[in-house]
Amino acid sequence: MLSKNSFDLWADDYDKTVQVSEENNQYPFAGYKQILNMIFNEVMKKQKSNVLDIGFGTGVLTHKLYDHSHQIDGLDFSTKMKEIAQFKMPTANLIEWDITNGLPPEIMEKTYDSIVSTYTLHHLTDEEKIPFIEQLASLLEEGGQLLIGDIAFESREELNACRLENLDVWDEDEFYLVYNEIKLSLSNTLHCEFYPISHCGGVIVISK
Repeated sequence: MLSKNSFDLWADDYDKTVQVSEENNQYPFAGYKQILNMIFNEVMKKQKSNVLDIGFGTGVLTHKLYDHSHQIDGLDFSTKMKEIAQFKMPTANLIEWDITNGLPPEIMEKTYDSIVSTYTLHHLTDEEKIPFIEQLASLLEEGGQLLIGDIAFESREELNACRLENLDVWDEDEFYLVYNEIKLSLSNTLHCEFYPISHCGGVIVISK
């Protein structure tokens, strides 16, 4: 896993790195734009809604929502990425925060129409993901959605197949999402669906 300092150093070139991987349909960012577009379109079904972005990065997704008058709260642990995103979204409530510590108290006091997270939750271990996802789901308004776009697979078999195809670049310090396992582990009060977008990415949608 990249450290906070590594992300700060990577911030200026992050979007270029993503673009190269996506344009070549390569792990890890194959399908990146389609994943973000799907999440954007889902959030846009409501006007001027309250949105929480977990791991907003340079604001690629949320500044588009911000420009459409959605109210944005966001968490990210990179000082540099927060600076870049805040410049794009001057009045957004962006907080520098490490999600391995859960959620900050000021966020736990709120509720949201949409909670989005793109290419962030794979930094949590499999044991950390489920309680964190359930904590996020508890903040959803009635009819709200948690939309997770990430390196994700339907099954552990598909993940392992992708790993074997990309051993030379595979990041063993990241913990990618496996839909079948997440669905089985979540509370039965939550509804969970998976929309595969590429050979290594997709969108998991969770609602109450």
